[in-house]
Amino acid sequence: MVPATAPTHRPARSGALLVVLAAALWGSTGTAQAKGPVGVDSLAVGGTRIALGALGLALVAAFRGELRTLRSVPRGPLALGAVGIAVYQLCFFAAVRRAGVAVGTVVGIGSAPVFAGLLGWWQRGEPIRRRWVIATVLALAGGTLLVTASGGDGRAVSVAGVLLALGAGLSYAVYALASKQALDRLPPATSMAVLFGGGALLMAPLVLTRPLDPLVSTRGALMVAHLGLVTVTIAYLLYAAGLRSVPLGASATLSLAEPATATVLATVVLGEHLGPVQWAGLALVGGGLALLAIGDA
Repeated sequence: MVPATAPTHRPARSGALLVVLAAALWGSTGTAQAKGPVGVDSLAVGGTRIALGALGLALVAAFRGELRTLRSVPRGPLALGAVGIAVYQLCFFAAVRRAGVAVGTVVGIGSAPVFAGLLGWWQRGEPIRRRWVIATVLALAGGTLLVTASGGDGRAVSVAGVLLALGAGLSYAVYALASKQALDRLPPATSMAVLFGGGALLMAPLVLTRPLDPLVSTRGALMVAHLGLVTVTIAYLLYAAGLRSVPLGASATLSLAEPATATVLATVVLGEHLGPVQWAGLALVGGGLALLAIGDA
């Protein structure tokens, strides 16, 4: 057994940094969509993003010579993960439509670390540590302030919308678990390519029924290229590399860097005003992430 000395924490710390970097790239999706063509269908964007991202991951896997490892593909986890990816897209967009941006985002993204922590404990025996609980509470509180300060629309809360948002959080945790299990046997690029390729195939029948014309314009193509290659291909290569050494629950908490990044980009790139409540939210998210990064996640 390896002694519990300080150096044993380095892989987890570097893994935590990779997950945060991935979440920062995910946080650019809103800004990219805002810079894209007006009136694009959100489901069409989500489906084409996943398909292009999966293609990029497959090309990386081929370049690295990883595709031969497909012979040892763990079919169960990867199939479950592909379903999780597709269901997340459907549940999240439906939750936002029914419950509003603020409630849908807070419940969907906020419930994911809780579900992931419980799944990690149940399926992988990962301990639920006090540091993770405190960090998750801080980051969730900060994320809630960020979203509600900028996205509230005053509508009555929809029970169906909340349930759909919880479904999004659970499906995120499921595909994170599937990713973790796949990474036990496959290289990162191959694992993510199969997961997102499966998710894209499951979504294809729905995506092909949506209006795709705006996506073939110059602005639409640039938007999809960024969303697919940056927020999926590059981001999930970073995420997969980090997930190898970070517990499942901690990885979901670290992904709460996404709404913090989205807020900063909206301020810097789109010129939106950052109020005191949002500054407080950023501080809480940063505090929660730092608590995980400096200790045993």
